Amino acid sequence: MTRFNAPFEIHVHGDVPLREDVGYDQIQEALKPLWQYAGGRSLAAAAESSYEDEPGIRFDAHTHLLQICWTVPGDEDFRQVIEEACMGLNDIAATGAPLEVSFYDTEFDEDEASEEAEARDDFMMCFVGPTPAAIMQVQRDLLVEDVVHLMERHFDASELGEVVSAIDGLFNRRFNDLVSSMQLGRPPRGHGPSGHGGPRKPRHLH
Repeated sequence: MTRFNAPFEIHVHGDVPLREDVGYDQIQEALKPLWQYAGGRSLAAAAESSYEDEPGIRFDAHTHLLQICWTVPGDEDFRQVIEEACMGLNDIAATGAPLEVSFYDTEFDEDEASEEAEARDDFMMCFVGPTPAAIMQVQRDLLVEDVVHLMERHFDASELGEVVSAIDGLFNRRFNDLVSSMQLGRPPRGHGPSGHGGPRKPRHLH
């Protein structure tokens, strides 16, 4: 439904590479939580952003790239909505990709607010991907980029190999722990009901 006097303007930004076999209907289904939240009856009806200078939600069929630069009025409940959309995107993504979600406080007036008052602006990163490994890879790449950018103020890039290796070690440990926990969730081979599949992959990691 349309939200009047919503406390936030919520901006979603990111590019998600999709599998070559994915069609528009699958994209519409994956993003159903978003376009329903915006009050649309279809993806096409809600794909335009609240701001004309933003491209909104677009799919480039030639490059198989889903491009999102989209603003919608909303509230804190959008956090659950974007998680549900990420679940859908996991099923059609070709590689891991980040999505930036910004919350801008529409009720905060800097000119009228007291010196102690602060806007409720917030920011979150979401990650999508076809597998947990793909999601962790893009998380790792972004972290390395941020850490190297910060440390290059004090050290030469050639000196940061040990830092990157340490980050890789942390992510390898996290991935191994995830694999172990998934293996523990499986019934022993040859036991349990027939047709029991393996564990489902985690749908969304922050």
